[in-house]
Amino acid sequence: MARRKYTEEQIHSILKESEAGGQTGELCRKYGISDQTLYNWKAKYGGMELSDLKKLRQLEEENAKLKRIVADQQLDILGYKTILEKKF
Repeated sequence: MARRKYTEEQIHSILKESEAGGQTGELCRKYGISDQTLYNWKAKYGGMELSDLKKLRQLEEENAKLKRIVADQQLDILGYKTILEKKF
């Protein structure tokens, strides 16, 4: 099954419908998501405003970039260590 990527606006609107008293099963069928996805969104994004969701997404993207940079540096360091060990 193809995986969909929902925007912050879509997630926010789905959660607002859920908070307004929408039935979980009906919402899941309407948007093509599983119950577990809706519960995960509630746990992760519940009580947040749209601006908070956008900031969170930006921070997650920045964090992923920084993790890649650190991983690349670690590989470089490991390569330098193996070269130095071979010389001695």
